Amino acid sequence: MSKVSVTGSKRVIDDVIETAYEHHSLHVTDYDGTHEGFKPGDSLEGAEEVNDRLVTVRSLESILEVDDEDAGPTGVLDDEELEAELVDVRERVNELTDRRDELRDRVRDHQEEIDRMEPFAELGIDLDLLRGYDTLEVVVGEAKADPVEDVLAAADGIRAFEVFSGNGVVAAFAYPAEGADEGVLQDALVGVDIALLEVPEAETSPTEYVDDLAAEKREIAADLEDVETELDSVREEAASFLLRAEEQLTIEAEQKQAPLSFATTENAFIAEGWIPTSTVEEFADAIDDAVGDHADVEEIERAEFTPDGDHHTEAVDAEGHEAATDGGHETSEDTPPVVQNNGDIAGPFELLVKSFGRPQYAEFDPTLLVFLTFPLMFGFMIGDLGYGVLYAGIGVFLYKSFEGTIREMGAIAIWAGLFTMLFGVYYGFDIFGYHAYPHFGFEHWAISKGLGPGATEWALSWLVLSVLFGILHLNVGFVLSFLNNYRLHDLEHALYEGGSWLLLLNGAWLWIFSQHVAGPKPAFLFDSIAVLTLGTVEFSGFPVVVGYLGLALAGVGALLLAIGEPAELVEVLSPIVNVVSYARIMAVLLAKGGMALAVNLLAFGAYIGESGEGSFHFIFTPSHLEYVQNHPDSYELVFAGLTTSAEMPIVGLVVGVLVAIVGHIVVLLLGITSAGIQGVRLEYVEFFGKFYEGGGEAYSPFGYDREYTANE
Repeated sequence: MSKVSVTGSKRVIDDVIETAYEHHSLHVTDYDGTHEGFKPGDSLEGAEEVNDRLVTVRSLESILEVDDEDAGPTGVLDDEELEAELVDVRERVNELTDRRDELRDRVRDHQEEIDRMEPFAELGIDLDLLRGYDTLEVVVGEAKADPVEDVLAAADGIRAFEVFSGNGVVAAFAYPAEGADEGVLQDALVGVDIALLEVPEAETSPTEYVDDLAAEKREIAADLEDVETELDSVREEAASFLLRAEEQLTIEAEQKQAPLSFATTENAFIAEGWIPTSTVEEFADAIDDAVGDHADVEEIERAEFTPDGDHHTEAVDAEGHEAATDGGHETSEDTPPVVQNNGDIAGPFELLVKSFGRPQYAEFDPTLLVFLTFPLMFGFMIGDLGYGVLYAGIGVFLYKSFEGTIREMGAIAIWAGLFTMLFGVYYGFDIFGYHAYPHFGFEHWAISKGLGPGATEWALSWLVLSVLFGILHLNVGFVLSFLNNYRLHDLEHALYEGGSWLLLLNGAWLWIFSQHVAGPKPAFLFDSIAVLTLGTVEFSGFPVVVGYLGLALAGVGALLLAIGEPAELVEVLSPIVNVVSYARIMAVLLAKGGMALAVNLLAFGAYIGESGEGSFHFIFTPSHLEYVQNHPDSYELVFAGLTTSAEMPIVGLVVGVLVAIVGHIVVLLLGITSAGIQGVRLEYVEFFGKFYEGGGEAYSPFGYDREYTANE
């Protein structure tokens, strides 16, 4: 990338902005106050008016629910045509929406009145009989009739009463006793669960009144439907225009606000930004063709930056050659923007990288490595055909139904699901925790997750495999650190900042897997290799001499670290700790597999196989359970299960299946959080921490990719 400066007269600033905008290559940087006598510029004349129009257009698009599918043919839209048609559409839409709002309010008011009157219609008593008495008190409310009658019968202040009811509504008439206070009826009902209703003012019966309101509401709803139809017609007529107007006004607004990033005086301006080096000459020619000698484009830097922020920009002269910086333009401290382009397959994994931080200009983009390792770790940790199909299915739904970030998450879920399915086959055709390998003709399948009573060696072997993967993963990180430092500095920096950790990492683990001081080292460190290779490779540890070599390599690494980065000597054991952190892969594998097993045990029950075979076999049916119980010498019952109930087989089956469904949904969701979070953590903390800092800025060139309009 090159940094260029465009300097010119303010008389041509409009033409320069328009040319740069159409060229669509200059990533403009904000003026940082470094030019003496200059200040940040102001928006061009007419910017406020353009913004107001843009707000109006977007408001109309929202009201009419315009989307990209409503686009028509592209074309040029001049200012007079845009203004005239925008005024016409706005007036029509405002008139119709005002009318629609009024009708909606009337429909709502009528419905509220109907709701208020329906309880009185249920009573079947004319409204004029519920009010206007001199000697009687009347109360209407939603309540049960019996409690109201009981309370009124026991009330001292009431001489006589009558209660009418219908569908949960009561009307109580009371004749107060002589000397009773006014409101004695309501006082008597204080302890009753009743919601009092106000008697409406109406001349007709409640039923007739409700019917009249319903008829009026239908008429208003019909008018409302007509208005909605008119709005749909306006939408069909104006949608294409609004999309073109929004695009044109967006372009105008961006152009008129561009000087806010410039350095300006009363008569001149300076605009600076980053541009691909290969397009500098073409960009300069475009500006020259537009304004001639009134503006000048100068390439002032070709920059490289290290991950730790060291400044490696190079000033260039007028011919584009490197030049000294002791005069003219000084190299700036801002970093060039970056473009990530990892293709359609690995591209969605940029989402995980950008969540940590976009790569800086001189950093290696780790997206491809995340694509190769994250689904692998996720699939290894879950390893189930059933869950894998669901993860992939969820991913397909997200990928096809949404755009942007959600779509990228869908693609990641698809890859995670595919690897989960792959490892599900590898672990013995695991389907929702059920080992289905006998049904596929593999009765003697040897590979296991390590959850059975006789499969402990597999659990320990997965621990060793997780550690070996961690060693490989961290080696890649340290190699990238070495290469990055060698490219941007020299071999000395590369040895101190990358090579030292490579030697420490591999030296320490060569010693751990050697026979030197073999006594304290657990036997499974060596035996697991034979387990993982199904006996084809025997490994008893590296020879003692290799252990000494490992210690020597670690010692050299510590020495290089002490010379180059003495402050980091306190972390000399981190290569061991970082690798052990990868044991979480095995932990999640056992945890999620154990949860699926527990769900199946509760739902279906299980026993341990005959002849001391150390694996679980699910029961499923009452007859199968009875058979196991009748042969205690051959089978050891672990749990009877819910579906095996002989007393209530239907209930047991329904409850057991429900427990299985709910349980596996929980495991599915926890798999996303546990395997997903742990995989991302290993990428961010253990892997990225070795070579990657992030914090880059996306390359966003000044300009717009037209979809609905064309240049004049």
